[in-house]
Amino acid sequence: LIPRMLEKSRFNRRLHHVSMLINDLFHQVGMALKEISENTEYLLDSFPVPICDNIRIFNAKLIQSKEYRGYIASKKRYFYGVRVQLLTTKTGIPVEFVFMPASATDIRGLSALPLNLPPGTQVYADSAYLDYTVEDDLIETSQISMQVMRKSNSKRLDAPWTQYIKQSIRHYIETVFSGVTSCFQKSIHAVTYEGFLLKLQAFIFAYTLQQAFID
Repeated sequence: LIPRMLEKSRFNRRLHHVSMLINDLFHQVGMALKEISENTEYLLDSFPVPICDNIRIFNAKLIQSKEYRGYIASKKRYFYGVRVQLLTTKTGIPVEFVFMPASATDIRGLSALPLNLPPGTQVYADSAYLDYTVEDDLIETSQISMQVMRKSNSKRLDAPWTQYIKQSIRHYIETVFSGVTSCFQKSIHAVTYEGFLLKLQAFIFAYTLQQAFID
């Protein structure tokens, strides 16, 4: 049916040429989803994507930097790869993302996100995003309220009911991570680091389209 089917190598080269276009298209779709969304609540968190197992770090060819070695607290293990900072709607549709080295803190990832959100928006996040300066700057400049889980020694403690609301809303993003990573292959094969990131953004984009327009 397709007599002039592209070979795999030629298709990959063309895909790499439009990688920035795919990224721009995702964020344009994200902007449209923000505009039509009736909710002013968004979820923010990060999840790790290993490039290789820890034992194979010294044989990794895609990247060779200590900056890409991070720690997964929930699994109590290190990994070598990238950390995806993901912003979703309250219903779990990704609208913004950014790739960071595995060792990058969540606060650093927050600064890298565009955060193109309408005034009056509330962003729910865990205690890793706790930074009073960032909170004050966002509320003053963009009228975006960071609803961050407070630590026990926090200087701005929440009332018990506020803490419960934050925790119950924020936990939904774990379901989003499960949905995104379920699209991944057991091992994401890539010859270059750029190709690895291209596949990651394609998976996230596909999940966004599925949640927003198909499911």
